[in-house]
Parts: sequence; structure tokens; C-alpha cells
Amino acid sequence: MRDFFIPFIQGALRSAGIETDREIQIEKPADKKFGDFSTNIAFLLGKELKRNPRELAGELIGHLSFPEGSVARSEVAGPGFVNFHLDPAFIMRSVREVLASGDSFGTRDIGAGRKAIVEYVSANPTGPLTVGRGRGGVLGDCIANLLATQGYEVTREYYFNDAGRQMQILAESVRFRYLERCGHPVEFPDSHYQGDYIRDIAETLFIEHGDGLASAEGLAIFKETAEGIIFSSIRHTLSRLSINHDSFFNEHTLYQAAENGISPNQSVIEALDAKGFISRHENATWFTTTKLGQEKDKVLVKSSGDPSYRLPDIAYHVTKFERGFSLIVNVFGADHIDEYPDVAEALKIMGYDTDRIRVAINQFVTTTVGGQTIKMSTRKGNADLLDELIDEVGADATRLFFIMRSKDSHLNFDIDLAKRQSKDNPVFYLQYAHARICSLLRMASKEVGFDETSAGGESLERLTEPVEIELGSALLDFPEVIQSCLRFLEPQKMVEYLHGIAELYHKFYQECPILKADPELRTARLELSLCTRQVLRNGFALLGISAPESM
Repeated sequence: MRDFFIPFIQGALRSAGIETDREIQIEKPADKKFGDFSTNIAFLLGKELKRNPRELAGELIGHLSFPEGSVARSEVAGPGFVNFHLDPAFIMRSVREVLASGDSFGTRDIGAGRKAIVEYVSANPTGPLTVGRGRGGVLGDCIANLLATQGYEVTREYYFNDAGRQMQILAESVRFRYLERCGHPVEFPDSHYQGDYIRDIAETLFIEHGDGLASAEGLAIFKETAEGIIFSSIRHTLSRLSINHDSFFNEHTLYQAAENGISPNQSVIEALDAKGFISRHENATWFTTTKLGQEKDKVLVKSSGDPSYRLPDIAYHVTKFERGFSLIVNVFGADHIDEYPDVAEALKIMGYDTDRIRVAINQFVTTTVGGQTIKMSTRKGNADLLDELIDEVGADATRLFFIMRSKDSHLNFDIDLAKRQSKDNPVFYLQYAHARICSLLRMASKEVGFDETSAGGESLERLTEPVEIELGSALLDFPEVIQSCLRFLEPQKMVEYLHGIAELYHKFYQECPILKADPELRTARLELSLCTRQVLRNGFALLGISAPESM
């Protein structure tokens, strides 16, 4: 709806002899007495043109010409704002678009012809997924859903960290448990993975090989077996939340020589070295970030010869650019907050356009049961497992609770609340609104012969009650809420919006008789209910939760 005003304001500026490239901002006033929408363009241009903003706003209004029956009145407010009061009938006529567009309401083509990649989860295959990883998984999945509605060709990618020290520790852990199973005395290190899943993997190897691996040289079979079993488990857990990736990028490929005989990791070092940002001392290779104003340089290759996390991460991002992605979205946990700026700096030095990269950092998660916090430690084997959470509260509650708070905030996942069948539970409240509408429409079909498949919204402009107009206006905000979610990489805004829609519908349902209204008014109110259901469904699809028709 905001876009409706822009061409008319641009036309008024031209009529007033004002040429400007300044973006015209349209906002919704917090208080309805200031209208349905407002612009501050006269205030901004007044400063720029050294003119009185209120006078300029008045002049702008004099040149505004809206279609008949759309804007009831325009007025100057404050230091130079222009407020617009829409004709209620125009609002309700506009709501017809919800029915006309159906499942595609809210979609746009601003990303048409552009490729986007969203990397998320990317957990090391060293153990089952924890609750904390689940939050990033749902966040990334929702961002990918949002981008797809805007016309982007979206690739959902999992960076599969199958190299490095942690994988070696995993292999050693399995070997220790395997030797233990074979009857050999073992002193299991505290630094290794101690969960029961390690014993299960060792048991799998024992069943298949007996004690034939007790004298095996190297760790390859232990690593490959553990990696395969654990990653299969990870993918199964993600599928329970309807999280499915399009591609899996293996870290070890960054260590392998390319056609030019140089590995991607080594190519990064050579490129940074050519720009004067590599130093070698203490038997290690350093990224000289002190030249960028940082306090310390950062290790890229340790004295042991093993790369730090930064080196393959830089090389991995180079592949994203080389694969032609216009937009690169990374969803990271809070433990990456210190690392990713170094990756971006390296890419910028190497000549890549880092403005194409966007990063969403999600904070940590704790879970509580009966007010008691559950502690997590994958290494110690007492992790708060994502599978167990899904078993406890279901996939819908798991997904919604992960994104009902800002990604920038620590999340306390209250299991008791997630299981509660009441309006206090956000997922129950939203799904109940959808189920209530479905129940109403079933009754309308049975009792008065209402056919929702032929409803086109022609009766909507008959609605004049304040709550009806407010609900209709809110439904029209859906496309702009999608834009806001993407602007901030924050699906929480969609949760808040849908909660507001559900709240308005419940109020409308209570204040406005529907089935008992006269036939024309009844049809209009049923059509408004249909529109509300459609927006809820479209929003639920973006959030990845189901839309039950009965509860």
C-alpha cells in the first residue's frame, strides 16, 4: 500500500518544479488520528532547498491528485509532514488483491534473474544436532523462504566441515570406544567426545568387523563411519523441521589441488600475499590484519601446518562468488561474531564485492523445564538435543519459538509454554485463528451455501466498522512485512505481524456478527475472513509451520 503514494508524490514534486533523487519514504503513523500513511519528504526537501517545510508541504498538497475515492484528505502536520487519510471503501476494495493473488499474495520479482545462496546450520558432523543449532537452521530456512517470494533463485547450502582437528578427535573417540568394546583397556581422554552415540558407532563397527580393526593403522575407517552415521542423523533431524538443503559443500575440497595445481586454501594465501597482507613467523602463516587497524594479526596456518578456521572460510566464500551468486547470506551462531569480519576483510582485499554478503548472527539458546535451565555440552555427551525438543513440543512449536524473538537476543525456550494449549502459546494462538476461520467457512457452506471458491471480494467495500477497516488495512501490509523481514534478516517481524492479524481477527469475530448478519453483509464478512485466512496461510508457509483446519 505504501507504493501506491509514491508516483503521485513524484508527480506533485514535478508539478511544483522540484527535481530530486531523494527516496520518498512512506510510513504508518502510530496514532490513527494522524492518518493512514505519512511522508516526510517536504521536511527533508525543506532543509535541502532552504525553504519552510510546512509551506513546502502545503504546496505539495496543492499539486497532489489522487484517483477519485482513494484518498479522502491530505493534511500538513508537525514541522512538515504530509498525512494521508484513505477512503475506507478504497482500503476494502484493495483487499480484493488478497483473494485475486491467493498463495502468491506478497510475492514480487525484485530478485528475478538473480541467484542467492543462504548458508545455514553447517554444524560439524561430530555429534547429534543441539537446540542451539536448530535456531540457526530455522532462521536460515525462513530467510531462504522469504527470498524465494521475491523472485530470487535460492540455493540452500550446508557447509560440511569434514576436515580439521575436531574430526580427528571424533575418529579417535570412536576408536577408543571400539577398542574398549573389543576388551582392550582404554583410558578415555576427557577432551574427547563422550556421548552414548560414540559407543553406538563403535558398536556398529564391532558388529561389522568384530575385533579386526583393533590393529588397524590410521583413523580413516573410524572417521568415515562416524561421519556417515552422524551426518545421516543430522539430515534426519533437520527433515523433521522441514529443513532441506539443496547442496552440501565439503570442506576437504578446499585442501585439494585444483586444475592449476594449487588448492583453494593456498590460492587465498597467495592472493593476500600479493597484496602485502601475509607474514610468516613462529612457523605459522599470518593474515596481517594489523595493517587494517586491528590490534593483532590472525593465524591462517598454524605452526602444526593445520589451517585455522579463517583460511578455509575465506576460500569457501571465494567459491560463492565464483559460482555467480548475486546475494550471499550467511547464518552464523554467536561464536562466529569475531571471525566473519576477518573473512570479509580478506575477500575485500582480494577484490570481491563484499556488499553482496549479508550476515545473520543468532544468539545462544537455553531451554527451561519447570523453570530449571538445561545445560548443554556436546563434548560431555549431555547435550540438549534438537530431536528431543521436537519429540517434546512438536515441529511447529519448535520452529516458531526459535524465531519469535529477535535473532540478536538470547532465547530462553520455555518447553512448558510451548506445550500449553492456550492463547499464551504463540503457535497455538496463531493456528487457532486459522482453524477458527476454517470452522466458520465450513458452517457458512453448510448453513447458508457460501461458496468460497467463487468469492472475489466484490462485497468487501460494504464493510464500514472500524475493526473491519483496521483488519483490512493490516492484511494489505503483508507484502511490506516481507520486505522488512528481508531488510533486517529478521523473520521475527513476520511472527509479530501474524500475531497482530490473529488478534484483529478475533476482535472482529467477537464484535461483528457474521452468519447472523443480513445476506450482503454476511457475504462481505465471510470474504474478509477468507482474506485473513489467506494471509495467515501465506505467512505460515514462510515460517514453515502448518495451517491446521481444526484444533
